[in-house]
Amino acid sequence: MRDLDALFEALARSTFRSKFHLQDKDLAYLHTKGLPTVIVHAGDFIAKRLAPAVLKNDGKQTPFRGHPVFVAQHATACCCRGCLEKWHRIPKGRALTPDEEAYVLKVLERWLHNEMNKLA
Repeated sequence: MRDLDALFEALARSTFRSKFHLQDKDLAYLHTKGLPTVIVHAGDFIAKRLAPAVLKNDGKQTPFRGHPVFVAQHATACCCRGCLEKWHRIPKGRALTPDEEAYVLKVLERWLHNEMNKLA
């Protein structure tokens, strides 16, 4: 797992990752539900779609839209096990540990918080 400051600096330099931002509908959802509730949703998504050792559709399990967390996952390279390995140094082929799941949630929460504050 990476230092978050170093990770976010690297993500900012990625043309692909830096193009993701929350649109009006997702920002409204985030403001209405609140960041703590959206992070609970993120925990559920991570547990079901990212944490298992073997994923039926790894690399395609995270939609690009439909929930602020999905956008955050792509923006932070927390969208599939391949990206977790490449960007976060979390190996594929085994279930995520509780510490790794907590780390992914911290990454997503930081990105979502930053998005909320850009327009505040």
